[in-house]
Amino acid sequence: MTIDQILNDKGREVISVGADDTLGAAAKVLDLRRIGAVVALDSGESIIGVLSERDIVRQVARHGQAALEMKVGDAMTRDVVTVPSTMRIDHAMQLMTDRRIRHLPVLRNENLIGFVSIGDLVKWKIAETEAEAEAMKSYLSAQY
Repeated sequence: MTIDQILNDKGREVISVGADDTLGAAAKVLDLRRIGAVVALDSGESIIGVLSERDIVRQVARHGQAALEMKVGDAMTRDVVTVPSTMRIDHAMQLMTDRRIRHLPVLRNENLIGFVSIGDLVKWKIAETEAEAEAMKSYLSAQY
């Protein structure tokens, strides 16, 4: 199973912010959309970072309420790990575990086409495992 299959199910909408947006504005987007991270794009729609709830919390812990006026560009993760849409889910999960990240922008031909979270991948992995178990039960009951 590939990342493309997850995007086919969940959709390909990518919620983004700009590097000059404030953390307060970005936090409102996260809350409104009920998501844990957004992609930061430059004016040319290229990925320049990922901002997560954790990034915002770290800045609030360091700077208090003033952090909400900080720019996204000052708090986001700039070393963005991206994956091709053809990547297998198992490989993406391993990458996320190894790099200790929870969100992956998805590319096709260098274009951003989606954004997946570890929750998206785990949901698919559980569904796949349940389907395999059900198939095995059906096979065994047909045999006996």
